[in-house]
Order: sequence, then C-alpha cells, then structure tokens
Amino acid sequence: MNNMIIEGGRRLQGEVTVSGNKNAVLPMIAAALLTDQEVTLHNVPHILDVEVMLLLAVHLGAEVNFVGDTLKIRAAELKNTDLPHDLCAKVRTSLLFAAPLLVRCGRVSLWPPGGDVIGRRRLDGHFYGLKSLGSEIDVSELPFRMTAAGRFHGRDLFLDEASVTATEQILIAAVTADGQTIIRNAAGEPHVSDLAELLVKMGAKISGLGSNTLTIDGVDRLSGAEHTVCGDHIEAGSYLAMAAATGSGITINGITSRHFWMTRRVFERLGIGFELEPNRIVIPAGQHLQVAPDFGNAIPVISDGPWPQYPSDLMSCTIVAATQAAGTVLFFEKMFESRIYFADRLIAMGANIIVCDPHRAVVSGPAQLHGSTLSSPDIRAGMALVIAAMCARGRSTIMNTGMIARGYENLAQKLEALGGAVTLN
Repeated sequence: MNNMIIEGGRRLQGEVTVSGNKNAVLPMIAAALLTDQEVTLHNVPHILDVEVMLLLAVHLGAEVNFVGDTLKIRAAELKNTDLPHDLCAKVRTSLLFAAPLLVRCGRVSLWPPGGDVIGRRRLDGHFYGLKSLGSEIDVSELPFRMTAAGRFHGRDLFLDEASVTATEQILIAAVTADGQTIIRNAAGEPHVSDLAELLVKMGAKISGLGSNTLTIDGVDRLSGAEHTVCGDHIEAGSYLAMAAATGSGITINGITSRHFWMTRRVFERLGIGFELEPNRIVIPAGQHLQVAPDFGNAIPVISDGPWPQYPSDLMSCTIVAATQAAGTVLFFEKMFESRIYFADRLIAMGANIIVCDPHRAVVSGPAQLHGSTLSSPDIRAGMALVIAAMCARGRSTIMNTGMIARGYENLAQKLEALGGAVTLN
C-alpha cells in the first residue's frame, strides 16, 4: 500500500490485539544464527522490517519458514559473511548480524545500518563492546570489516549511553564468550529482556534482566529453542493515544501490564485514564482531556528517556493526543534531534504547537484539526499522523504508508475493525 485515505471524526469501539514486539523480533532473528539448530518464534508480526531481516538471514545461509505468526530459522551452515549494502540500508538492526557472524565464522563485512531518520544514532557502543570482547574492527572505509580470532573473552563493560542495540549486540556476542561479561548502564527495555529470555532458552546464562546491569556467564555453545515474543508496548501505546484523541473507548489485548506503568503516569498528565489488567488495557470513551499542571500551576513537561522512563517511540503519538487536551504542555524529546519536526504537519492541520528547537515543542489545546494530505517521515511520526487524521474533521490522505508498515502490522484492517473509515490505494 502507498496511500491511506481516512475520513476523520469517527469514534472507535471494540477490541484490538497488538502484534509481537517488532524491536524484540529483529534482534532475535540475528541471535538465531548463533546456533546450527532450529529456533522457533511465535507471535511474529508480518512487517517490512522483519522481511528485510529475514532476507539478510537467508543471504547468510539460514533456512527460513514463516507461516502465520510462527517463524522457524535454522542456520545449520553460514555460507556468506558479507552483508549486502541495499539490505543493510533498510533496517537499523542489520548491524546485529555482526556478533553471530563473528562467533560462528570469525569475520563479517557490513555497511552502516539504515532505519528511521530521526537524528544521530551512534554506533560507538557496538564497536566498543565488540572490540572489548576481542574483535578487530576496521571502520576506516566502507564496508565495515570485523574479525575475531577464536572465542570472545568476557569483560566488565560500561556503556556511555544506555543504547538498546548496543546492549543487544554485546548480549549476543557475550553468551558464548570465555568467562564472565558484565554490561553496566545496559538498556532495560522490554524487548532487550525478551531477547535475553530467548537466549536463556537457547542455553545462555544471563542474570539481571530488567535492570541496568546484566551479567553473562559464557557457555560453550547454544542450542535451538522455542519462544513466544511479547506484545508490542509501543503499538499498544499508539492505540491508547488514538482512543484518547478521538474520545473513543476500546480494549487493547496482548499486553504485559508492567510495561505501561510509566505510560499511565504520562497519560494521567493529559487527563487520560485507563484500566490496566494483566493482559489487556481498557480505555473508556468520552473522557475530557485536561492537562494537569505541575505544583504551583507550572506548565508540565513530558519527556522521554531510557527505560523505565517514557519511550521515545511514543512521543509523536502523545503529542497528537495533547492537541486534543485543554491546557498547555511542553514536550522535551531528549534522545533524537529530528523526531519532533513532524509537528509542522500537525500545525498545518490546525494544531496549536510552537516548535522551540529540535528537542522541544509546546502544545496548547484543544484544537480542531482538519483533513490534509500528509507524508509519513518515519514509523512513529507516520502513526501519529494517522491518529491526527482519525480525529480531524474531513478527509486526510496519508502518503508513503509503507514507512508505517515497517512497524505496524495490518494497520488498516485493525482500524476498520474498530470502526474507522479507512481505505487504501
């Protein structure tokens, strides 16, 4: 699909089930290449980023079987250690094939990863981790070239930023290293823990899951395993923002309740309440969105940060919800300097937003948005524009929806099932 046409102003109702966590599945595909035995993953979404990672795995020599939401990967023999430029450029997690190829083959050649253009996304943590464990790395020219002589050696590592993909890279490399590896200031996002749980099922010894200190005792080899991917908390948060912005009441299934503690606190600042149950969220219809000022009637600040702070991936959708709340709130996007620029599209739709600088925007509401023709700049901003179109008056056309399909499975079908007026062309 290229364009999504949305007739706004409709209230949604019913139930929606979130897909498996995109950011957990992608590193799991790379991690499956650590063993020559079969790895089976359930609850895997059919999205473009998964397709690209599977094309890379097949290029390297893995056998792939993807039926329904069950994915089977077996890398009995790795035939290539050079990753193609065109596929690396499509997805950021292409870089995560470095660790399994170094473990299995002792070498890898790959290009800088692609993904969303939302600001600078450093690779230094990856190079620091792999080099510290024993890899030789040449980044003086493209493609990057890395080699490893024999097994990695465990180390005590401290990341200068809690990078999700760098933490995942080091985890994948360290599970078969000689000795113990400690990752300090590690990322603790749900998808990092889910990857670690798969590795444990494959035979790895990892402790400290969910914290910022991970301890890995290396084992000689890993085996096959079967694992069900956790529900996508970012997808669920997106539907929460959509329900709030449109005054709708919906039920969101397939979630893990502890992943939404911070989301609940942030949504409360916009006057949005929801019931959090063990595997579902219920948000009631007809809520009056009202910004809750900080003590002393100060303008509140909604900011993102490393887990368990508010996820950067939810900032765009939350900004749209805030346009429908009475009052003023400052959004402080700390992590990516280009993520907030999509707000210009909301302003064109009638939103009252002042973009202060690349990291901050002030939103005052409520504002009546009107339909427009828009293009999706990245996955999360694309979904935010869909939410804006759902609560706008009139018709909107969202172009470049292939960008959104990189992270949201069957979006149009899910919206239609909730009562949204959505067509594709």
